[in-house]
Amino acid sequence: MKIKLFYFARLKETLKYSTEDLELGDAEGPWTVLKLKALLSKRGDVWGQMLMGKLKVRAAINHELVHDNATIANGDEVAFFPPVTGG
Repeated sequence: MKIKLFYFARLKETLKYSTEDLELGDAEGPWTVLKLKALLSKRGDVWGQMLMGKLKVRAAINHELVHDNATIANGDEVAFFPPVTGG
C-alpha cells in the first residue's frame, strides 16, 4: 500500500520534511492514523516527540480532518499538522 504524506507548520520545520511517499505493508492489517504515527515515531527521538509526545498533532486524510482511529487506504494523502488557534 502506498500513501503520500504531508507535514505542515512546526512539524515541517522540525522534521525537515514537507512531503514524502511511503510504502506500508499490507500484512500488518488495516492502517490507522495512530498506527502510522507510531511507525513514523520509530525514526528517532525527534519524530517520537513530535508525533507521539506532548504535541497534539492533527491529521487529515484526503483533505478531511480525521481522528487517530481513521483508516488509511491505498493511494490516500495523509497530512499532519499541529492544531491551530485563532480569533
